[in-house]
Amino acid sequence: LFASDIHGEYNAFSHLLRNGSGAVRTLIADTFGAGLTAGEAAELAAVVAYPEEKALGILGRAASDEAADAWLAATLSRLAALAHAAASRHGLAAAPPLIPADFGAVAAALLAAQGVAAKAGTAAALIEAAIEGGYGVNLAITLAELTRHLVVDQLHLIGDVYDRGPAPHLIMDELLDYPAVDVQWGNHDILWMGAAAGSPGSVANVVRICARYGNLSILEDAYGINLRPLASFAAEAYADDPCVAFALKGNPGLSAAETALTEKIQKAMAVIQFKVEAALIAANPSFGLDDRNLLHRIDRERGTVVVDGVEYALTDTAFPTVDWDDPYRLTEGEAAVIEQLCAAFTRCERLQRHMAFFLDHGSLYKIENGNLLLHACVPLAPDGSLLEVTLFGETYRGRALYDMVDASVRAAFLATDEEERERGLAMLWYLWLGPGSPLFAKSKMATFELYLIADKAARKEVKNPFYTLLDDPAVVDGIFRDFGMDPATSRIICGHVPVKAKDGEDPVKAAGRVLTIDGGFSSAYQKTTGLAGYTLVSNAEGLFLDANE
Repeated sequence: LFASDIHGEYNAFSHLLRNGSGAVRTLIADTFGAGLTAGEAAELAAVVAYPEEKALGILGRAASDEAADAWLAATLSRLAALAHAAASRHGLAAAPPLIPADFGAVAAALLAAQGVAAKAGTAAALIEAAIEGGYGVNLAITLAELTRHLVVDQLHLIGDVYDRGPAPHLIMDELLDYPAVDVQWGNHDILWMGAAAGSPGSVANVVRICARYGNLSILEDAYGINLRPLASFAAEAYADDPCVAFALKGNPGLSAAETALTEKIQKAMAVIQFKVEAALIAANPSFGLDDRNLLHRIDRERGTVVVDGVEYALTDTAFPTVDWDDPYRLTEGEAAVIEQLCAAFTRCERLQRHMAFFLDHGSLYKIENGNLLLHACVPLAPDGSLLEVTLFGETYRGRALYDMVDASVRAAFLATDEEERERGLAMLWYLWLGPGSPLFAKSKMATFELYLIADKAARKEVKNPFYTLLDDPAVVDGIFRDFGMDPATSRIICGHVPVKAKDGEDPVKAAGRVLTIDGGFSSAYQKTTGLAGYTLVSNAEGLFLDANE
């Protein structure tokens, strides 16, 4: 099962795993055929997906204890048969390691009894004992979890668990216990990894984005990061500022006062971001990001700013914390805020556990079964050749760029040499917004322009030629050869750029050699895509791209 760009939408993601993108219904049909009515099959699928909720709901409405016991006995028998059928597809030896610990011995005995006439009485006795012992529902939960894990025997997440949606932490908690999963880091994941490692540029972006989407509760409630110093600073520094350019992109039921404070926090973090990024740009000239420093290009008298040689009117001219003689210098209050936030991110045990999962189960790319799994792109030059990217004095392209970046990310967390670690921290930030980043894949990150310039011409972020050259067979062949893959039998599976299905855009590119599976899991993108995400399923019959309505 392949999914991409989940963006904090835990409910949708959890539902996807619970029904296997429809694979549970298919298994039920294959196992029972006409032996179940349509209603019974639907009910069994619901029990597999939500065993506790469904079972307790039905048992609570049962006409009598006898009727409740009869339903639970029949359901446990069907769940055992279904789990056995799923295990048989892999060889029954695959099942025991996946059986949850609770009531595992009973579940294993039930599976062993399936399809063996001499053990039919044993299976019935085990079920009867479970019901009489009061753990029938617990056994149902165990069998349902086993079936789900057997149905989806490998999960590939093609990047971007974080940002936009409200519950990335719950997704990460679920992944920690998932039996077989790998992750190809997305640009938003890398941003959070950088924040967890203590990069000021990454921290500033993470907090600003959470504020922009009204999701500061992710930081406070889910990760226990203290935002009181930031809130106090923002409320004081921007007390009389209406923050006209910093309206929220999402508002999960915030009050008027909460909304106003969140807008001030968003603006405060944006200005802090511009300043700490200027320091990173100065310290890393090979990144070539000088054009992203725009505060010093503001004309306060005219209320304008010059971007790429063009003068634009500003949508907001209030900058109470900017010293125009030294515009990128942090005030004492700003310096204290970003220092406190960096310390809070690096000391958060839950966040560090989630980032450790990314390091252990993730990578920048993966090659499996002739599929090149990556989040965004392989950076290309306009002529379709592999783009040469110079970082820290060395030039890389294609797979060599990916390998260098992957090693650099790990160094940010694991290196004992301080210089190597600092370069890794800088790389984590560069991957978020650098034009040569294989995760960003655009000409510039127009954060300043997005907030402060209304003219869309200034905001334009040009996509890497990768996205316009995919239908050129020679270009795609070149990518596969560079990654050591056979062009005749390989394909790329990626996400990152939402596919505008409502406008007729096809997620299948390059005659089926490239599959772009970002269909808008995040509600923030669903107006653009017209869908609630794509899911790619690979099984013995082939590849199937599901459009989630």
